[in-house]
Amino acid sequence: MPKDFVVTFVARDRPGLVDLMSEVVTAHGGNWLESRMARLAEKFAGIVRVQAPDDKAEAMADALANLSDHGFRVTVEEARTEETAEAGKVLNLEILGPDQPGIVHEISHCLAEHKVSVEELETSLEDAPFAGGKLFRAALTLHLPAGLSEDSLADALEEIGSAVMVDVTFGTPN
Repeated sequence: MPKDFVVTFVARDRPGLVDLMSEVVTAHGGNWLESRMARLAEKFAGIVRVQAPDDKAEAMADALANLSDHGFRVTVEEARTEETAEAGKVLNLEILGPDQPGIVHEISHCLAEHKVSVEELETSLEDAPFAGGKLFRAALTLHLPAGLSEDSLADALEEIGSAVMVDVTFGTPN
Protein backbone atom coordinates (compact mmCIF):
# COMPACT_ATOMS: atom_id res chain seq x y z
CA MET A 1 0.00 0.00 0.00
CA PRO A 2 1.44 3.41 -0.91
CA LYS A 3 2.47 5.86 1.81
CA ASP A 4 1.73 9.57 1.86
CA PHE A 5 4.09 12.18 3.26
CA VAL A 6 3.72 15.86 3.99
CA VAL A 7 6.93 17.72 3.25
CA THR A 8 7.56 21.28 4.41
CA PHE A 9 10.55 23.25 3.21
CA VAL A 10 12.18 26.65 3.03
CA ALA A 11 15.24 27.66 1.02
CA ARG A 12 16.90 30.79 -0.31
CA ASP A 13 14.98 31.51 -3.50
CA ARG A 14 16.68 30.49 -6.72
CA PRO A 15 15.67 28.74 -9.95
CA GLY A 16 15.36 24.96 -9.83
CA LEU A 17 14.11 24.34 -6.28
CA VAL A 18 10.86 22.68 -7.36
CA ASP A 19 12.78 20.71 -9.98
CA LEU A 20 15.10 19.29 -7.28
CA MET A 21 12.18 18.19 -5.11
CA SER A 22 10.17 16.73 -7.96
CA GLU A 23 13.25 14.87 -9.22
CA VAL A 24 13.61 13.14 -5.83
CA VAL A 25 9.93 12.19 -5.79
CA THR A 26 9.99 10.85 -9.36
CA ALA A 27 13.27 8.94 -8.85
CA HIS A 28 11.56 6.94 -6.09
CA GLY A 29 8.43 6.16 -8.10
CA GLY A 30 6.54 8.77 -6.14
CA ASN A 31 3.62 10.95 -7.09
CA TRP A 32 3.23 14.68 -6.37
CA LEU A 33 -0.34 14.98 -5.03
CA GLU A 34 -0.85 18.58 -3.91
CA SER A 35 1.19 21.59 -2.85
CA ARG A 36 1.21 25.22 -1.79
CA MET A 37 4.35 27.28 -2.37
CA ALA A 38 5.29 30.93 -2.27
CA ARG A 39 8.21 33.32 -2.37
CA LEU A 40 8.39 35.48 0.76
CA ALA A 41 11.25 37.84 1.72
CA GLU A 42 13.90 36.26 -0.54
CA LYS A 43 12.89 32.76 0.62
CA PHE A 44 10.90 30.11 -1.20
CA ALA A 45 8.73 28.03 1.12
CA GLY A 46 6.16 25.35 0.68
CA ILE A 47 4.19 22.39 1.83
CA VAL A 48 3.77 19.37 -0.42
CA ARG A 49 1.88 16.09 -0.13
CA VAL A 50 3.59 13.26 -2.00
CA GLN A 51 3.00 9.52 -2.23
CA ALA A 52 5.39 6.64 -2.83
CA PRO A 53 5.08 2.87 -3.17
CA ASP A 54 5.53 1.17 0.19
CA ASP A 55 8.84 -0.44 -0.80
CA LYS A 56 10.35 2.95 -1.79
CA ALA A 57 8.63 5.23 0.72
CA GLU A 58 11.34 5.36 3.38
CA ALA A 59 14.08 5.89 0.79
CA MET A 60 12.09 8.75 -0.73
CA ALA A 61 11.50 10.32 2.69
CA ASP A 62 15.23 10.08 3.47
CA ALA A 63 16.18 11.57 0.09
CA LEU A 64 13.77 14.47 0.60
CA ALA A 65 15.22 15.11 4.05
CA ASN A 66 18.71 15.07 2.50
CA LEU A 67 17.81 18.05 0.32
CA SER A 68 19.35 20.00 3.20
CA ASP A 69 22.61 19.33 1.31
CA HIS A 70 21.20 21.67 -1.37
CA GLY A 71 20.29 24.49 1.02
CA PHE A 72 16.79 23.33 1.93
CA ARG A 73 15.45 23.23 5.45
CA VAL A 74 13.11 20.23 5.21
CA THR A 75 10.73 18.25 7.40
CA VAL A 76 9.10 15.05 6.22
CA GLU A 77 6.14 13.57 8.10
CA GLU A 78 4.14 10.48 7.23
CA ALA A 79 0.52 11.47 6.61
CA ARG A 80 -2.72 9.62 7.17
CA THR A 81 -4.34 8.92 3.85
CA GLU A 82 -7.89 8.22 4.94
CA GLU A 83 -10.18 11.21 4.69
CA THR A 84 -12.20 12.05 7.75
CA ALA A 85 -15.56 13.57 7.02
CA GLU A 86 -16.25 16.16 9.66
CA ALA A 87 -19.66 17.60 10.35
CA GLY A 88 -20.02 21.35 10.05
CA LYS A 89 -19.97 24.01 7.42
CA VAL A 90 -17.14 25.44 5.31
CA LEU A 91 -17.02 29.22 4.89
CA ASN A 92 -14.76 31.78 3.27
CA LEU A 93 -13.79 34.86 5.24
CA GLU A 94 -12.17 38.02 3.90
CA ILE A 95 -10.60 40.71 6.05
CA LEU A 96 -9.58 44.13 4.69
CA GLY A 97 -8.45 47.23 6.52
CA PRO A 98 -5.59 49.48 7.52
CA ASP A 99 -2.55 47.44 8.51
CA GLN A 100 -1.72 47.31 12.20
CA PRO A 101 -0.17 44.80 14.58
CA GLY A 102 -2.52 42.21 16.06
CA ILE A 103 -5.15 41.70 13.34
CA VAL A 104 -4.26 38.04 12.73
CA HIS A 105 -4.09 37.38 16.47
CA GLU A 106 -7.48 38.96 17.19
CA ILE A 107 -9.20 37.05 14.37
CA SER A 108 -7.46 33.72 15.06
CA HIS A 109 -8.16 33.99 18.78
CA CYS A 110 -11.88 34.48 18.08
CA LEU A 111 -11.85 31.48 15.72
CA ALA A 112 -10.10 29.31 18.33
CA GLU A 113 -12.60 30.33 21.02
CA HIS A 114 -15.40 29.15 18.72
CA LYS A 115 -13.52 25.90 17.86
CA VAL A 116 -13.31 26.92 14.19
CA SER A 117 -10.58 25.23 12.17
CA VAL A 118 -8.57 27.28 9.67
CA GLU A 119 -8.29 25.23 6.48
CA GLU A 120 -6.38 27.91 4.54
CA LEU A 121 -5.02 31.37 5.33
CA GLU A 122 -3.42 33.81 2.92
CA THR A 123 -2.43 37.35 3.90
CA SER A 124 -0.91 40.27 2.05
CA LEU A 125 -0.17 43.97 2.31
CA GLU A 126 -1.27 46.37 -0.41
CA ASP A 127 -0.83 50.07 -1.01
CA ALA A 128 -3.89 51.94 0.22
CA PRO A 129 -5.29 53.94 -2.69
CA PHE A 130 -5.82 57.64 -1.93
CA ALA A 131 -5.03 57.26 1.78
CA GLY A 132 -1.35 56.34 1.79
CA GLY A 133 -0.15 53.63 4.13
CA LYS A 134 -0.85 49.94 3.74
CA LEU A 135 -3.98 47.81 3.62
CA PHE A 136 -3.98 44.39 5.25
CA ARG A 137 -5.87 41.69 3.34
CA ALA A 138 -6.59 38.16 4.56
CA ALA A 139 -8.48 35.37 2.86
CA LEU A 140 -9.42 32.38 5.00
CA THR A 141 -11.24 29.12 4.41
CA LEU A 142 -12.84 28.01 7.65
CA HIS A 143 -14.42 24.79 8.88
CA LEU A 144 -17.11 25.46 11.46
CA PRO A 145 -17.80 22.76 14.03
CA ALA A 146 -21.22 21.14 14.11
CA GLY A 147 -23.57 23.22 16.20
CA LEU A 148 -21.92 26.61 15.59
CA SER A 149 -24.19 28.93 13.67
CA GLU A 150 -22.77 31.10 10.94
CA ASP A 151 -24.60 34.08 12.47
CA SER A 152 -23.02 33.74 15.92
CA LEU A 153 -19.53 33.52 14.41
CA ALA A 154 -20.28 36.48 12.13
CA ASP A 155 -21.43 38.56 15.11
CA ALA A 156 -18.24 37.79 17.05
CA LEU A 157 -15.96 38.52 14.09
CA GLU A 158 -17.80 41.73 13.16
CA GLU A 159 -17.35 42.94 16.74
CA ILE A 160 -13.61 42.35 16.43
CA GLY A 161 -13.62 43.93 12.97
CA SER A 162 -15.13 47.10 14.43
CA ALA A 163 -12.57 47.15 17.24
CA VAL A 164 -9.56 46.83 14.91
CA MET A 165 -11.18 48.80 12.06
CA VAL A 166 -11.27 46.09 9.39
CA ASP A 167 -14.07 44.93 7.10
CA VAL A 168 -15.17 41.33 7.61
CA THR A 169 -16.93 39.58 4.72
CA PHE A 170 -18.29 36.02 4.67
CA GLY A 171 -18.97 33.83 1.66
CA THR A 172 -19.40 30.20 0.74
CA PRO A 173 -16.70 28.31 -1.19
CA ASN A 174 -17.21 27.82 -4.92
